[in-house]
Amino acid sequence: MTEPAPEQLECVEVVITAESAEWLAEFTRSLVQERLVACGHNIERIRAIYRWDGEVHDEAQARVGLHTRASLVPEIVARADRSHPDDVPCVIALPITSGHRDYITWVYEQTAASHTRTE
Repeated sequence: MTEPAPEQLECVEVVITAESAEWLAEFTRSLVQERLVACGHNIERIRAIYRWDGEVHDEAQARVGLHTRASLVPEIVARADRSHPDDVPCVIALPITSGHRDYITWVYEQTAASHTRTE
């Protein structure tokens, strides 16, 4: 049986930002524990410049890149909607079109086919 190519596994990187790096790390940890994501690469300090409520803001934030199956994005967005401190959290999914075969396979294996799976 031939292993699927990385592009057939439909993995994505979900980017989430937040004002609190600690909140974002805890959120990431919960997603990994529940097998919604394989891992999260947290960057504790980024600079966000954006317009909100008619004003331009320039502030420190944190960012995480979460690696997961595309099919799990709706659950991750729902979790962020429920617990993120922002009214409109930055949560975007970027397709992973290719990469190291073993890494992409690992991401797929570490994430649940269904968000109810626990191990």
